Amino acid sequence: MNQAEQLQYKRVLLKLSGETLQNREKGLAIDPDAVNHVAMRIQHVVEQNVEVGIVVGGGNLFRGLSGAQRGINRSCGDYMGMLATIMNALALQNGLEQLGLETRVQTAISMPRVAEPFILRRTLRHLEKKRIVIFGGGTGNPFFSTDTAAALRASEMGANALLKATKVNGIYTEDPVQNPDAKRYDTITYSEAISRNLKVMDAAAFSLCMENHIPIVVFDFFAENSLERVVAGETVGTLVTD
Repeated sequence: MNQAEQLQYKRVLLKLSGETLQNREKGLAIDPDAVNHVAMRIQHVVEQNVEVGIVVGGGNLFRGLSGAQRGINRSCGDYMGMLATIMNALALQNGLEQLGLETRVQTAISMPRVAEPFILRRTLRHLEKKRIVIFGGGTGNPFFSTDTAAALRASEMGANALLKATKVNGIYTEDPVQNPDAKRYDTITYSEAISRNLKVMDAAAFSLCMENHIPIVVFDFFAENSLERVVAGETVGTLVTD
C-alpha cells in the first residue's frame, strides 16, 4: 500500500487563525518566522500528496466584531476584517512559495492586481495540479465569520474534511483555560455541538458541514506533527461528524 492509499483525507480545507502568523512577544502582527513555521507544516502535508485549500482568519490584524464593539459600523468593520484576511493570505503565499510550493490566492472581494477572484472551476483545476489554494476575503459578505467561509469553501471544493487548527487539543465542555476540570470530547455530533453552543466554531459553520457531510477535526496546530497525523487518520483532537 502506498502513502497516498494510507491517507484518511486526500483533499482538505485547513482553517488557520490569523494568530498563527503573529508574534506577540516581538509585537509583530505578521512574523516572517511564524509564517515560515506554518508554511513548513503545510509543506509536510503536501509532500504526502494531499490537496490543500486554506482559509486564514484576520484576527492578528483586525476583527470586525471587536471593531463593532468599539463603535465601528459592523458592516464596515467586517469588510476591514476581510481585507486583513487577504493580507494574511498573501503573507502565507509568500512563505509557501519560498519553500518552492505552487500556490494561488483567491479572494471573495475582487482585486485582480493582487489575487485571482474565487472561481470554483479554477479552484478545482489548481487542486488537481497540486497547487495550494489560499482563500482570502471570507465569504465576501459582512456578518459571516471566517469559520463559515471555511465551511463554505470546504463544501464547494469537495473536501474530505475541514481541519480547524487551534491552540487547544480539541473541543471541551467548557473553556479549559478557565476551568481545568473541563472534559474533552473525542467525538461529537454536529447537532450536539450546535445545541451545546460550543464556541469553537459558529453554528452556521457547523450546520453547513452537517448538511454536506464534511467531518470537522479540531486539533492543536502547535503540537508536534499534529497536522500530519490528522491527515493520516490518527485520532488527534476532536472529530465532529454525523
